[in-house]
Amino acid sequence: MRFLRACAGAATDTTPIWLMRQAGRYMPEYRRLRERYGMLELVKDPALACEVTLQPVEAFDVDAAIVFSDILPPLEAMGLRLEFVKGDGPRVDPPVRTRRDVRALTVPEPEEGLAFTLEAIRMARAALEPRGVPLIGFGGAPFTLACYAIEGGTSRDQRRAKDLMFGDPAAWHELMTKLAETVGRYLVAQARAGAQALQLFDSWVGALSPADYRRHALPYTRRTIEIARAAGVPIIHFGTGTAGLLEAMVEAGGDVLGVDWRVDLREARRRIGDAAPVQGNLDPVALLAPWPELRARADEVLAQAGSRPGHVFNLGHGILPETPVDNVRRLVDHVHEHGRAA
Repeated sequence: MRFLRACAGAATDTTPIWLMRQAGRYMPEYRRLRERYGMLELVKDPALACEVTLQPVEAFDVDAAIVFSDILPPLEAMGLRLEFVKGDGPRVDPPVRTRRDVRALTVPEPEEGLAFTLEAIRMARAALEPRGVPLIGFGGAPFTLACYAIEGGTSRDQRRAKDLMFGDPAAWHELMTKLAETVGRYLVAQARAGAQALQLFDSWVGALSPADYRRHALPYTRRTIEIARAAGVPIIHFGTGTAGLLEAMVEAGGDVLGVDWRVDLREARRRIGDAAPVQGNLDPVALLAPWPELRARADEVLAQAGSRPGHVFNLGHGILPETPVDNVRRLVDHVHEHGRAA
């Protein structure tokens, strides 16, 4: 499996490719399901989640599948209420704002509070095994989950999260410790259910300065990865807006570093050396461009990666809903045809 070989920094016959949010709203098959089911309904029904997981594998020659879920259900398992509001995104209620709120959160057993995703993984792994396509499980990094829990949803500047981080370090430490334990255990459970690689998403960590990242986020991300390491599968560590954090992110201990489109892959590799293979990093908006432009941008990513082993082609964030399906198909085929054997 070339994806798993690349995650290990081993030679591959060509560059492997999968795409974040490859199972999602740009696909008509998925949109038809969303006309009948809400987001959480899909996530919590293992058969439906498995069906969505397999949709891009059936449509494209991607080198890995990622289980259909979301990073936020662990917050619900910890005792918060979660809903997805049309046009407004996720909403977490009540928000975590005080030390008392933090103390009320529990560290759940994943086999109880998140059993639906574990069953979806078992089903998807059984379906993917004959095809030779590996399955990725995932979770949200403690900082990003803390932001959602404290802000109560999406935020541009994570102001309330930083208020707690700066104003009550003891409460912040307790919250982040609980999140690290919850996500770490959840990742291990996903691997035991059949996931062959794991990705840790830190979507909002780019809101932090390097100093604040090292002090207030890195120790807990490192703890999450330490726990997940017991699973014995590759761990991909990805964040957005992280150009100033790459060296510190490597210290968290992941096997592969996901890089967003704001960083040249040559520069990323120069800065991290041989510490980890890299994943990335086409701008998701490029998938909306005419094919000649998209092809040129894909070739630039391949050129930046060079012939050194250990590159997984991906986007710098998730596929946008407006993305033409044919552009995804052509991109996957082009990367396989023109990727670098190493």
